[in-house]
Amino acid sequence: MAISRIIASITQYISEAAMRIFGPNDDAYPNIGVQPFTGEPYKKGSAEIW
Repeated sequence: MAISRIIASITQYISEAAMRIFGPNDDAYPNIGVQPFTGEPYKKGSAEIW
Protein backbone atom coordinates (compact mmCIF):
# COMPACT_ATOMS: atom_id res chain seq x y z
CA MET A 1 0.00 0.00 0.00
CA ALA A 2 2.75 2.46 0.90
CA ILE A 3 4.72 1.53 -2.20
CA SER A 4 1.78 2.40 -4.45
CA ARG A 5 1.44 5.81 -2.76
CA ILE A 6 5.14 6.50 -3.26
CA ILE A 7 4.94 5.52 -6.93
CA ALA A 8 1.83 7.67 -7.38
CA SER A 9 3.49 10.71 -5.80
CA ILE A 10 6.63 10.27 -7.90
CA THR A 11 4.54 9.94 -11.05
CA GLN A 12 2.56 13.07 -10.15
CA TYR A 13 5.77 15.02 -9.44
CA ILE A 14 7.31 14.07 -12.80
CA SER A 15 4.11 14.69 -14.78
CA GLU A 16 3.62 18.14 -13.23
CA ALA A 17 7.19 19.06 -14.13
CA ALA A 18 6.69 17.86 -17.71
CA MET A 19 3.44 19.84 -18.02
CA ARG A 20 5.21 22.98 -16.79
CA ILE A 21 8.13 22.52 -19.19
CA PHE A 22 6.11 21.65 -22.29
CA GLY A 23 2.95 23.65 -21.51
CA PRO A 24 2.09 27.11 -22.83
CA ASN A 25 4.11 30.06 -21.55
CA ASP A 26 2.71 32.06 -18.67
CA ASP A 27 5.17 34.92 -19.05
CA ALA A 28 3.70 38.40 -18.67
CA TYR A 29 6.29 40.39 -20.60
CA PRO A 30 4.96 43.61 -22.19
CA ASN A 31 4.96 43.90 -25.98
CA ILE A 32 7.26 46.93 -26.25
CA GLY A 33 9.05 46.32 -29.53
CA VAL A 34 12.45 47.65 -30.57
CA GLN A 35 14.00 50.35 -28.40
CA PRO A 36 15.94 53.24 -29.94
CA PHE A 37 19.66 53.55 -29.19
CA THR A 38 20.28 56.26 -26.58
CA GLY A 39 23.99 55.69 -25.79
CA GLU A 40 27.16 57.26 -27.01
CA PRO A 41 28.59 56.18 -30.38
CA TYR A 42 31.93 54.36 -30.42
CA LYS A 43 35.01 56.56 -30.90
CA LYS A 44 38.18 54.73 -31.87
CA GLY A 45 40.59 57.08 -30.09
CA SER A 46 38.84 56.90 -26.72
CA ALA A 47 39.14 53.12 -26.42
CA GLU A 48 42.94 53.19 -26.77
CA ILE A 49 43.47 55.44 -23.71
CA TRP A 50 43.17 52.57 -21.20
